Amino acid sequence: MGFAKPIEQIFIKLSRYIYVSKRYYTRRDKMKDYIVRATAANAQIRAFAASTTELVEEARTRHNTSPVATAALGRLLTAGAMMGSMMKNPTDVLTLQVQCGGPIGGMTVTADSKGEVKGYVHNPDVMLPPKNGKLDVGGALGPGFLNVIKDMGLKEPYSGQTILQTGEIAEDLTYYFATSEQVPSSVGLGVLMEKDNTVRCAGGFIVQVMPFIEEEVLSKLEENIKNIQSVTAMLDNGHTPEEMLNHVLEGLDVEITDTLPAKFDCNCSKERIEKAIISVGKKEIQEMIDDGKDIEVKCHFCNTAYTFSVDELKELLKKSR
Repeated sequence: MGFAKPIEQIFIKLSRYIYVSKRYYTRRDKMKDYIVRATAANAQIRAFAASTTELVEEARTRHNTSPVATAALGRLLTAGAMMGSMMKNPTDVLTLQVQCGGPIGGMTVTADSKGEVKGYVHNPDVMLPPKNGKLDVGGALGPGFLNVIKDMGLKEPYSGQTILQTGEIAEDLTYYFATSEQVPSSVGLGVLMEKDNTVRCAGGFIVQVMPFIEEEVLSKLEENIKNIQSVTAMLDNGHTPEEMLNHVLEGLDVEITDTLPAKFDCNCSKERIEKAIISVGKKEIQEMIDDGKDIEVKCHFCNTAYTFSVDELKELLKKSR
């Protein structure tokens, strides 16, 4: 129908970000994180929206991230949670990986279909001056690539890659959907910080149009997107994910089809770390033993530390090849 390009152009202009901070909503009780899935305009549009304040604050606490690193990782975690909810099977796993040349060094997020997500940044301490009064996420990332990997239990996982367009995450995912999956989409993401560098609110939405969308529906959607507030402004005003979608899809007969909780969750354990140590081989384990000291191994995703004594290392040596 020839609508992909104009949608892409308009949707890429979508996301504006305002950052301030952490207090939970003053107009209502503390809101738990969750994702809503919806359709609109008689299934011509599918949409997702999420409130992710708690899980982004959990990530900030675990990794002790700077404000700009919190904003960057928080956006990617929010996107990962929503994109994970697009998958069908409980065993499906989504990975979003940013490889970049900026001072943040890169980010990795994994999510499943149940709203569980985890992630980390390579340099959690990155500090940059604000740009136009906002946290400079694009400057923290710099040039690079966004990789999307979907492991759905097939022989080979699906893998797509796109060049970072702005480093602002939402625009990059908008471009990814349009170019790699040929699904014109609008992605809005936001993380708002408190003056004490905790997370005030976080969330986002993804809106995708079907190939059979009618011109009048498309025009209405484009008009809505041009006029909506930023994600962070909507969240800070106390809007729920449902209310965000009602704004984005105003006048398009929104139907909420499903709701699921979202949370930061890591499945690491000492047993998993043991297997990782065994995999490095006898020589390396023997060198650890020869040092005569306990070792500490941290999980990249949740920063949990696991300690192994020399005696434990000796037992692992027996199990290695």
